[in-house]
Amino acid sequence: MSRIFWDTNLFIYLFEDYGGLSKEVEALRRRMIARGDQLFSSTLTLGEVLVKPTEKEDEPLKRSYWEALTQTATLVAFDRETALHYAAIRKDRTVKAPDAIQLACAAQARIDLFITNDDHLKGKVIPGIQFIVPLKGAIL
Repeated sequence: MSRIFWDTNLFIYLFEDYGGLSKEVEALRRRMIARGDQLFSSTLTLGEVLVKPTEKEDEPLKRSYWEALTQTATLVAFDRETALHYAAIRKDRTVKAPDAIQLACAAQARIDLFITNDDHLKGKVIPGIQFIVPLKGAIL
């Protein structure tokens, strides 16, 4: 069993039609369930996935995102301890603030695997996260 953190884009691929990316995330989630892996994300992710349905006033999609994230994932909040991880990550100015928030939340939760579709995070070494991989490299 692993502690796996999904970046925001994976949830969007899961709930909206992004063709092959959606299929990859569906297969990944099935493998995680079969293995008994724990799914993590952040409260930032929850806020981000709610933007589009809020703009469109699409209450069913908004409710779907809310329920899916709050019922299936452990959502890590950005708190004072997480702020310390954030500061250490942001020393590297190539990491954008939203990405640093996600990574800080994952580090705070002592994540085994951080999965994103942002290639620029690949290869980053973040204390508290064992591996950061792109979606294509997330073979479980």
